[in-house]
Amino acid sequence: MTKTTQDDPRSLIPRSDEPLPEGEAKTEAIQAMFDVIAPRYDLVNRLMTFRMDVGWRNRCVSALGLAPGSVVLDLACGTGDLSFDLEDRGLIPIGLDLSHGMLSAAPRHFERVQGDGSKLPFGDATLDGAVSGFAMRNFTDLEGTFAELARAVRPGGRVVLLEVATPPNPLLRFGHGIYFGKVVPVIGGLLSDGNAYRYLPRSVAYLPEPDEMTRSLESLGFRDVKRTLLTVGIAQMFSATRG
Repeated sequence: MTKTTQDDPRSLIPRSDEPLPEGEAKTEAIQAMFDVIAPRYDLVNRLMTFRMDVGWRNRCVSALGLAPGSVVLDLACGTGDLSFDLEDRGLIPIGLDLSHGMLSAAPRHFERVQGDGSKLPFGDATLDGAVSGFAMRNFTDLEGTFAELARAVRPGGRVVLLEVATPPNPLLRFGHGIYFGKVVPVIGGLLSDGNAYRYLPRSVAYLPEPDEMTRSLESLGFRDVKRTLLTVGIAQMFSATRG
């Protein structure tokens, strides 16, 4: 009998000696993993990034450049960090996340719904913008998710997507590889679930090359697509305007 997240969510998280899952197996693994790590997700994020994630989210919201009152989708919103930053700038966030555990762990109320990024429950051109924080590698259908953003964001609307990156400097790249691949799983194991935080560094392999993501957004009707490296290149931000 196939295990489900209700039976044993930790059993769906791939071990470090198992190949990365694809297709529906990936969707199930991602949902299970974030359900498991939700209670201490924000704490681990602050510790493993030395609170740099706070600044990255601020850059993301600033890059939107939307007027107060604009409706913005927080795609893969998790516990709501980006949504709260949007609220602080006078924007109206709507969160969407695959993990019910993450949505339930939000420290305060915000409008949110459980769902898949490749099947957004919003009408055509009904959103003024969209943001996402470090989730692109977790989507089973990234191209389909980009297509849904292109459908749901109005012409002239803005999309800003944060993701991890590999520093271009060889020395920094070496040090970052050790920290992300070895230290982060230890921190995650001590405070949350070690198997999940061993999986997260491996999940970078899902990310397409930056040029490929830029071309994908452009082919779907986004213009002024820009990639910005953050903090010596350990994070990256894609911004674009819906044509």
